[in-house]
Amino acid sequence: MHRDVKTGNYVNRDLSWVEFNRRVLQEAQDPTTPLLERMRFLGIVASNLDEFVSVRVAETKEKIKAGFTQKDFTGYTPAGLYRRLIKRTGTMVAEQYKTYRELIRLLAKKGVHFQEYTDLNMTQQRAMDQYFHEIIFPVLTPMAIDSSRPFPLVHNKSVYLSVMLQKEEEQEGEPFLAIVQVPSNLPRVVQVPLRANSKKKTFILIEDLIKHHIHTLFSGYVPLAVQEFRVTRNADLSINEEEAEDLLEAIEKELRRRRRGAPVRLEICKDFRPDALLELQEEFDIQDPVYEIDGPLDLSFLAGFVDSLDGFSHLKYSPVQPVYPLEFLPRESHFELLRKRDVLVHHPYESFEPVTDFIVEASEDPRVMAIKMTLYRVNGDSRLIPALAHAAESGKQVTVVVELKARFDEERNIAWARTLEKAGCHVVYGLVGLKTHAKIILVVRREQSGLRRYVHVGTGNYNESTAKVYTDVGLFTSNPIIGEDASELFNEITGYSGPKALQAFRVAPDGMKDELFALIRREREHAFKGRPSRIIAKINSLSHQDIIDELYLASQAGVQIDLIVRGVCCLRPGVEGLSENIRVISIVDRFLEHSRLFYFENSGNPDVYLSSADWMTRNLKRRIELMCPVFDPELKKMLVDILNLSLMDNVKARELMPGGNYVFVQNEKPPLRSQTEAMGIIPWKPAEWSALT
Repeated sequence: MHRDVKTGNYVNRDLSWVEFNRRVLQEAQDPTTPLLERMRFLGIVASNLDEFVSVRVAETKEKIKAGFTQKDFTGYTPAGLYRRLIKRTGTMVAEQYKTYRELIRLLAKKGVHFQEYTDLNMTQQRAMDQYFHEIIFPVLTPMAIDSSRPFPLVHNKSVYLSVMLQKEEEQEGEPFLAIVQVPSNLPRVVQVPLRANSKKKTFILIEDLIKHHIHTLFSGYVPLAVQEFRVTRNADLSINEEEAEDLLEAIEKELRRRRRGAPVRLEICKDFRPDALLELQEEFDIQDPVYEIDGPLDLSFLAGFVDSLDGFSHLKYSPVQPVYPLEFLPRESHFELLRKRDVLVHHPYESFEPVTDFIVEASEDPRVMAIKMTLYRVNGDSRLIPALAHAAESGKQVTVVVELKARFDEERNIAWARTLEKAGCHVVYGLVGLKTHAKIILVVRREQSGLRRYVHVGTGNYNESTAKVYTDVGLFTSNPIIGEDASELFNEITGYSGPKALQAFRVAPDGMKDELFALIRREREHAFKGRPSRIIAKINSLSHQDIIDELYLASQAGVQIDLIVRGVCCLRPGVEGLSENIRVISIVDRFLEHSRLFYFENSGNPDVYLSSADWMTRNLKRRIELMCPVFDPELKKMLVDILNLSLMDNVKARELMPGGNYVFVQNEKPPLRSQTEAMGIIPWKPAEWSALT
């Protein structure tokens, strides 16, 4: 069916991602955003771009190297796409550093100064000299490069100094090259002691201190040029799970190999010495992209700097204290409450604590027989891990599906897996060839009426840190249908049990895509027959061609479709004869929009779901994902209210145009910022929700 649709009717996934990061950069450029939060957004842009280059750009380069010339469904060959990506990301980097220089200027007006060593007074220089010799110098390793000392391994995304040297007794002759890694285990930003009677704060970057003292590392040589560079490597893992006898060991091996991944991007400081650049390019076998940076390399340090800066809270967002859900107050037993009713929790406006409290209570309750859960990304000081370990040590059956292949969290998850195994938990690494991305907890409890199952299903990770800055939704329930499906799902993941006919859940890769097709086609059929029809979906990304084609057909039948897609969107809305009934918006604000919620009108009898899955090929074909219906009418309405509130945003929402660009939503309605409104309405106040939506 989708083969009849022209390639020009799709937006390329990677080019769409560039547009998403441009929207994040807009937040750093927005003068109405608090100044330090603008710095934080700029750090997020840098971190996002690093991941994009190390995975997506790297994959495109590998395709070119392998001789791939076939066009993707959006009409791009790897070579054609690569040229556009390099051009657009280059433009973005230039904007990024222009914004950085502007923010540094504004920050200085507020009393926070970034200075170079030569700008400091004598007292401050002496203090920085002492800091260098006592703290920095002992961990530095100068690495000369010559016939007896080959080029050392340059670590992925680390900042290095290229040092061109001349022997003191030689005025002429070929210079020598050495490199020095800027230590990543020391603070990138060093606070300088205050000038007398000064209230301002002054900081210096660690690489500037090292550059000024570089002569202490090379006695007998004269430094001719000391300049920063940085290499980004291919960071994708390549694991043959079919042949891997021990998946954990195989991933550990691949993580070591990642450090030597093929170089994808070279960043250099402005006015880099040409002979040094040529030597780096030859060593890394990289001609492009080489980005010349007018500013510090790797701005991702800004997010940490903002968090560490004391005394300037007036330059940040006002703190938000998540509300403990009223349903659980006064913190009664989860089990008693859930026997009476289902509960929906909306993070970060409502606290993540009920989730951890659920596991802690289950670990301590003598009637609980078993706890099963999935772990994809977990924070470093999680209360969940000790609670699960305690449950296992006290004799409960504890099964944890740990996803070892969660990108860039592999090492942390390996450590958690070993901790849980030592405590006696059954640790499972999922199914061969599939990432386990579903978010679910199952607690089995012995009660007077027999065994009862209690379930939590979420749209986001079981991570207490990100739950404070990501918008997500979680459902607590003891509904027996959902409980039975939860047991079947865990049996399929942990054992040899094949897919079974589930009553409520739809699970990828076996049935979720077909169910989504059926739901979209049902709305299309309702529209044909003149019955009420509508689709609202809130997702992070939309790139699955078949789903896009189904949405196009539904639009042509007259179905009104509203999509809230934070990031990548390959669908073109508003195209006459194709998608004029489809509207796409993206909200980028202080919290990361992360929840996946689906609404299907169904002729006045709506179905509402929450899910772990985006509408991407990887989610529907290569991951274990979960889509769970919400049965309670009151909770259904709450989810619809959340969706409608997002659709009403005309402050932080951008609308996708048919040409693939985004523009801020503008209408004659009073300004409404959905995240700010949600803060004022939590705890849930039905009257206020109704007044808004």
